[in-house]
Amino acid sequence: MRYAIVIERAENNLAAYVPDLPGCVATGKTVKETEQQIRETIEFHIRGLREDGSPVPAPSSQVD
Repeated sequence: MRYAIVIERAENNLAAYVPDLPGCVATGKTVKETEQQIRETIEFHIRGLREDGSPVPAPSSQVD
């Protein structure tokens, strides 16, 4: 599955979130670091959902 991610500039760093996975967020100092952090967070988030027996939302967001 491929989820859309959003990376935004915060006050002192960058922040990323996944619209299709509420609560799935990460931060970093560079875009590359932030992308790496959010990818790891997505894996951790999905693993947690599965372990809890919760449904894993299908990707539905689109980006241009």
